[in-house]
Amino acid sequence: MRSKLNRITMILITAFLFFAIFVFIKKTESQKPDFEFALPGDTSKAINAESQLAGIVSDAKSGLRNLSILLIKDGIETVIFEKSFPKTKRVYTYNFNVSIKSKDLQIKDGKALLKAMASDYSWRNSGSGNLTQIEKEIIIDTKPPRIEILSGAHNIIQGGAGLVIYKLSEPCKISGIKVGDNFFPGYLSGAKNKNIFFAFIGLNYDQPTNTAIAAQAVDYAGNEAKTSFYKYFKKAFFKQDIINITDGFLEQKMPEFSDDINLKTKEASLIEQFLEINRDVRKANFKQIRQICADTEHKKLWEKTFLRFPQSVTRAGFADARTYKYKGKNIDNQVHLGIDLASTAYSKIPAANSGRVVFAEFLGIYGNTVIIDHGLGLFSLYAHLNRIDVEKGADVKKKDIIGRTGMTGMAGGDHLHFSMLVHNIFVNPIEWFDASWIKNNITSKIESIRNE
Repeated sequence: MRSKLNRITMILITAFLFFAIFVFIKKTESQKPDFEFALPGDTSKAINAESQLAGIVSDAKSGLRNLSILLIKDGIETVIFEKSFPKTKRVYTYNFNVSIKSKDLQIKDGKALLKAMASDYSWRNSGSGNLTQIEKEIIIDTKPPRIEILSGAHNIIQGGAGLVIYKLSEPCKISGIKVGDNFFPGYLSGAKNKNIFFAFIGLNYDQPTNTAIAAQAVDYAGNEAKTSFYKYFKKAFFKQDIINITDGFLEQKMPEFSDDINLKTKEASLIEQFLEINRDVRKANFKQIRQICADTEHKKLWEKTFLRFPQSVTRAGFADARTYKYKGKNIDNQVHLGIDLASTAYSKIPAANSGRVVFAEFLGIYGNTVIIDHGLGLFSLYAHLNRIDVEKGADVKKKDIIGRTGMTGMAGGDHLHFSMLVHNIFVNPIEWFDASWIKNNITSKIESIRNE
């Protein structure tokens, strides 16, 4: 009997020892809390007068005990955030978003150290738990950048373009010129001073002449600056035009679009299909063109004047207000954002200037289309081509042949539709054909800062 009791006692003792060992191993686990945090959106490690510090801390085994965030400047530690987590109701993951108000804390600008610490409920380290500690060097910058306008004579007509040159007091993550609600990014000018920037700007054909203009910049700490400067926006007068739509045109053109574009109602009448294309497809094409022109080379690829399509006559002007008529009735109104140039059928089309091909395929109402990036947000567009002789990504020089004229897309006859864009604004190509305009508005400004 005693022997049996002894065996039971040994089994219980052994089980208790195994349980105690299991509990001890579990309670003395060595896995440290996982900790991640980041300053808002950039790698500059700069913060301004009030910045947000976002992060996540977790401990899957013992649960979180404490979280502390400190800012150390000139040897002085300032507690930014501190939190203790309950032992009875364990917290295993915690997301935090902490506001660092350096101005309120009276912390001066300059280099500093951000220190974050998290501990868990492990029995390790004499019961104080495992500790994770992260340190990041940061720069406190509460002063906005300064913007100095270097160029003068910002005189622009509706539908026209211009160049603004400005200098920043410090590197900035965003800078450029805002015209109304449209922002034109700035690009490094190539001058000796690395804080001088170019921004090509455009005034939409229908943008009011009292539209506000200002240079804007945001530094890497998030400080914003805005500087207004003198400009003169002049009103322009554009031609009214009437386009008569015939049944012959509809019968010829609509099948072309039916094959390439997903119409809402393919069973609709030809005139209803035309209206859908002229309105909805046109709008979608504009949007696609703007998206294409949002990405540009950060250097000037072109030189001197742009080449006008040789031996051609103008059939339609920039910003012509078109009224479309069918059987004597007004059916639609659109604006022609380019110029139509006609020569002999199937004529070779030279590139208007040097650049890189960023689009070379069919594009809705424009038909076969080529778009060339000339750098710094300046683009040329060639539409209604019979054929395309270049590929996307190709570098072209002025006068290189990019295709031949045709009547693809919404064209009633063989011609070249030619457009110029500044960033996402269609501008009047006539200016870019004019050597005097380019000298007075572009190249003379560029030459003035070469030695800066």
